[in-house]
Amino acid sequence: MTGSERIAVLSDVHGNLTAFDAVLADIDARGITTILNLGDVAGKGPRGSASIARTRARCALTVRGNWDDFLPVSGEHHDPSIRWWHDELTADDRTWLSSLPLSHDLVLAGRQVRLFHASATSVYTRVHFHHTDDEFAAMFASTELTGDGPEPAVVLYGDVHDAYVETFRGRTLVNVGSVGNPLDETTASYVILEAVGETFGIQIVRVPYDVEAELAVAEAAQMPTFESWAVELRTGIYRGQHAELGLSVRS
Repeated sequence: MTGSERIAVLSDVHGNLTAFDAVLADIDARGITTILNLGDVAGKGPRGSASIARTRARCALTVRGNWDDFLPVSGEHHDPSIRWWHDELTADDRTWLSSLPLSHDLVLAGRQVRLFHASATSVYTRVHFHHTDDEFAAMFASTELTGDGPEPAVVLYGDVHDAYVETFRGRTLVNVGSVGNPLDETTASYVILEAVGETFGIQIVRVPYDVEAELAVAEAAQMPTFESWAVELRTGIYRGQHAELGLSVRS
């Protein structure tokens, strides 16, 4: 046995600083010092710029998400909501987002581990919890996005805000869920990777936070799409399902 290492991996903060700080406090309480971020730091929530500052201060690595990719170039976007989230960022924030890598590889407990935001194909290609065998296999492929390198045995991603771990024929796919906009339950999530010699562990951690305090910030900022954002944070249900389920901001 050659020592141990623990790494926290998180994703999809989406400008929810209250949730982000709660997760960081939980990570600190566990004595974990290395934090990796799978992107979508800003957008959807009210404090993208502050979340970027916190990410730059606390995360050893951040890969680029879809929101990180399009927000910096969306100053003239036809949707006023997108323009609001773009304008909430500083010029330096936008430059930093645009500079983020798309993928990152590391080795833990002798296992090749790969990190990206959404898929090995693109930051805009979505792979849900309910996926096909072909979609699963494609997450482990070497592509233009990932670059060449040893095929990973473990892949971690974010994007769909739905935490899970799936192992099939020696390969493990992990979604770390979302810090700021969880859509499987209403608590923030992140993942701990642990290596003790050749022993490898994965743990999903759920962290409660003050949802109403974060919504008060969004409302005071007159953030667009506040009502659907409020339902998502209070229920963990994606805004596209609100109408069919009869949900409202007062739910």
